[in-house]
Amino acid sequence: MQTRNATQLPGGFRREAPPAATHRAGPHAPPGAPLFAALDLGTNNCRLLVASPSGASGFRVLDSFSRIIRLGEGLSSTGALSDAAMNRAEAALEACGQKLARRPIQVVNAVATEACRRATNGPNFIRRAERALGAPIRVIPAREEAELAMESCTPLLRERDRRALLFDIGGGSTEVAWVRTDGPDLPCLIGTISVPLGVVTLVERDGAACFSAEGFDRVVQEVAAKFEAFDGVHRIRQEMRAGGVRLMGTSGTVTTLAGIALELPRYNRAAVDGHELEMDRADRALEALRAMGRGGLAAHPCIGPERVDFVLPGCAIYAAIRQVWPAASITVCDRGLREGLLLRAMRARRKNRRGG
Repeated sequence: MQTRNATQLPGGFRREAPPAATHRAGPHAPPGAPLFAALDLGTNNCRLLVASPSGASGFRVLDSFSRIIRLGEGLSSTGALSDAAMNRAEAALEACGQKLARRPIQVVNAVATEACRRATNGPNFIRRAERALGAPIRVIPAREEAELAMESCTPLLRERDRRALLFDIGGGSTEVAWVRTDGPDLPCLIGTISVPLGVVTLVERDGAACFSAEGFDRVVQEVAAKFEAFDGVHRIRQEMRAGGVRLMGTSGTVTTLAGIALELPRYNRAAVDGHELEMDRADRALEALRAMGRGGLAAHPCIGPERVDFVLPGCAIYAAIRQVWPAASITVCDRGLREGLLLRAMRARRKNRRGG
């Protein structure tokens, strides 16, 4: 009989390691380097990063995981997570738990977002999810979701930026953060809005709508109307006219637009993350995506059949943001909650080691 070792995780959780024969050698951290893990259980995806600190404020990724789980499938009509969706999420979390067991990870930060915030059976599912992962999972509010996205994208800011407008098009919601970047401390969140419309909720409501010109425009106007009130409070368009405002987008929608605009033969994170995409090129990429049709989207190497239903709803949300807040360019961010969680945890560790 083959024995297994157990890894102790924060909060008293334990995860059995899989048999040694199933281990895969991956990148190694420097000897003695602390290991951190961050997991984002979203409405559409389950994503994990394992990393060690690198340099003064960066990190080196040692392992990763990403799987489309469609946790929010059916949520808009029933108000609850379906058994099939929870089963898919549980399987993904078990795979992540196996990855956590393979390394002596000191800090595990796992968060859940809109689907678990909204679902009537969310608390029960979280207990089940924690057992599958072998670590605690925290359901975070929309504001913290925006803060984490802001933290992950902060390294892409420039000295000339005095403000940033950051948006994150998710599966169940879209967050927009209005950020002050010219203060004495880290970038400061001035205000945020979370709109309960994401790529999954739009597909659930009317999956085919965005494939027609009329349906696409209807979604654009609906989303734009929700953002207009936020602009009225913060006068963001006026600030943009004054200059020094960076528009930043973090989502599969924005990275896909960048991949199309750059005419990549296949998606390449190194080419996309941090790229400053001129708005006219982004507009042409958007029109190219809308012209492809379902078959063309499924066949494109930057999209694929698993994401075909979500691309145009995401583009409609992007077009609404583009309409409300016109900018000369957009900074593309292939980073999000996981990176924000890692940077936050590593910063806290450095602060504690300094004694304050």
